[in-house]
Amino acid sequence: MSRRATAWRALIAFAVVAVSLFLALTTPARLGLDLSGGTRIVLQAQEAQGRTPDAESTDRALEVLRQRVDALGVAEPQLVRSGSDRIVVELPGVQDPREAAEVIGRTAQLTFHPVRGEAQKAAPQAEDGSRALADPDRPDAFLELGPTALTGEGVSDARPDFDAASGEGWAVTLSFEKKAAGAWTRLTGEAACAAPGDPGRRVAIVLDDRVVSAPGMRETVPCGTGITGGSTQITGGFDAEGARELAALVKGGALPLPVEVVEQSTVGPSLGADAIRAGAWAALIGLACTAVFITAVYRLLGLLATVALSLYGLISYAAIVALGATLTMPGIAGFVLAVGMAVDANVLVFERAREEYGQASRRPKDLRRPLARGFAKAWSAVLDSNVTTLIAAGLLFALASGPVKGFGVTLAVGVLASMVSALVITRVLADWALGRGLVRRRPQATGMAGKGRLRTRLEQRPPRLMRSGSRWLLLSGGLLLVALAGVGVRGLELGVEFTGGRQTQYATERPVDAETARAAVSAAGFPEAVVQRADQDGASLVTVRTGPLEDAEERRVRAALAEHGGEVTVERDDLVGPSLGQELRDKAVLALAVAVGAQLVYLTVRFRGTLALAAVVAMVQDVLLVVGLFAWLGKPVDSVFLAALLTVVGYSVNDTVVVFDRLRELRRLRPGAPWETLGDLAVGQTLPRTVNTGLGAVFVLLALALSGGGTLTDFAVALLAGITVGIGSTIFTAMPLAVRLERRRGASASPERPRKRVREGTGAVV
Repeated sequence: MSRRATAWRALIAFAVVAVSLFLALTTPARLGLDLSGGTRIVLQAQEAQGRTPDAESTDRALEVLRQRVDALGVAEPQLVRSGSDRIVVELPGVQDPREAAEVIGRTAQLTFHPVRGEAQKAAPQAEDGSRALADPDRPDAFLELGPTALTGEGVSDARPDFDAASGEGWAVTLSFEKKAAGAWTRLTGEAACAAPGDPGRRVAIVLDDRVVSAPGMRETVPCGTGITGGSTQITGGFDAEGARELAALVKGGALPLPVEVVEQSTVGPSLGADAIRAGAWAALIGLACTAVFITAVYRLLGLLATVALSLYGLISYAAIVALGATLTMPGIAGFVLAVGMAVDANVLVFERAREEYGQASRRPKDLRRPLARGFAKAWSAVLDSNVTTLIAAGLLFALASGPVKGFGVTLAVGVLASMVSALVITRVLADWALGRGLVRRRPQATGMAGKGRLRTRLEQRPPRLMRSGSRWLLLSGGLLLVALAGVGVRGLELGVEFTGGRQTQYATERPVDAETARAAVSAAGFPEAVVQRADQDGASLVTVRTGPLEDAEERRVRAALAEHGGEVTVERDDLVGPSLGQELRDKAVLALAVAVGAQLVYLTVRFRGTLALAAVVAMVQDVLLVVGLFAWLGKPVDSVFLAALLTVVGYSVNDTVVVFDRLRELRRLRPGAPWETLGDLAVGQTLPRTVNTGLGAVFVLLALALSGGGTLTDFAVALLAGITVGIGSTIFTAMPLAVRLERRRGASASPERPRKRVREGTGAVV
């Protein structure tokens, strides 16, 4: 064994851990709005006056919106362009999105007009530009306005100020560009010539066909001279909030194109705190259960792997904060899930090391030698299983939207960190421990000397599953028909983000049963609404899902629930437009189709076409079985469920490629053996790894299902089902189908493409 290679691995492991610790201690995590609380608004640019939205006009609109949001005083807002015609606005801490959406979404066509007099009623714009609009200072009164004298483009700055002239209230101070300053001087000079009390002494400021202010000229303003100096102050009894809003609109100016709110999501701070706490508990409980299990099975090696797993958590977190990635609720689920999946590489190596130790003609004096061969022989399976998961994570990031992107990021980071943890850190720790004299004299304590109960039983009674392959395929087909029947009979309960509409989660002061809540919502005028009730962390929650719902209608629903449940607070509020819902549905179908195609291409490159086809058929079956289960259970199908499905795709292929990798190796060693025999041997030799890896993931997912609550519980249920059917489909669908395809093909050559050979005991490729 090369001491230089061992020294380099130790140096790399130390450097990675040290840098990760530094980043974790010095760089705060960036929490998504679903964890920190706040509002997320997606704006769609609309076509207007023959102008089609494009990236350039959307970027200009984004800068206008950025000025408005900054003027609102929101802490650390995030505004980004999505595609060529959408803008995503994230407002931390904003719990009432109506005001924010109203301010940032206005077209804001700002104009200044002379006032000609009073009118009896509102009048549309005439050919000369004059019109009559409501007087903001006098209800039921109207002002007759002259043509536009100045537009908002001439305003260089607008800010809320204390009204220095009156000594009370607030005002808005305007600063004008050089040319606009002259127009303002002329406009105010003409108004100052009117007699005191005459409406003509006023100047109207119009925003979106509404007079927001009509200040009159003070007696100190000289006739014909007007207000000079390029600035002025608008008074009118503003409070601080009104002055700030008007200043934000004036300063922001006009949007290049009108925008429409197509998605809006609000999360209360308590809900985000609960999600963080639940995710942290799930991670700790899952890691503890996994640590106990892997230590019991692999003894000293398992204990060292547990230490490496703890460092894996540190490395993953440090990578996330270093990338500046936003940690979301699905992202926490991805982080927790990756803890379970990180066990896989360790289990693959340890099982290979056990085989190498057991196949030795005499007990090795240096226990590091069979471990090194275990690492070398497991490398191919580790690579294939992790690449398939990375494909799923990449598709989530590319095709998903909103918080689910965070799941793709954390899953990908977790997979890469798990490889560093298993192949570098675990090996460094194991090399050091196995080199101690005390350990060499007690090989049973290392976990390599024992075969394990399952492997011993399989050697005594090898499985003979492939002889009944047709029976297993028929059984798989029957289960598939049951799943499809669920979709046909019960249908899929599509979430609001796929159908469009509004879903609001309320917390009530007193518990309200489901029937009472449904009756209250129906009496409020929404008999078709889907109403569900749940208890979470001692709180009584009512979820109402409807079609498109205006804010006034939502307040009506809230008031109806308050009659039975006392004080009602909004914990979460999601609004999705119908066009966006259709788009998200199309993206979900596209993501699944691309996932299947990408896995097929990768498997065809790594294996021969028959094995790739068998693996993909089993993977599609797993997806349909999970979908059918959710149809029968009536659970919601949303973007988080899509994330679970794509993860199931990765896990299903992950499990299958490990077995097929062993099949390929056995075919190389026994070229004349029947495919049924090779298939049984491959299943039997990899079954301990399959069971141990599956249990490691199950511990974590059970913790997430029991403590996650709400969406995270459904996510964990989907993955638990996916892991279960994934293990079954590998044995009872993929392998029997592969055996039959190979037998029909009549192939006698090796089932692999020409590839590089791995020299045992080194891991070097030759």
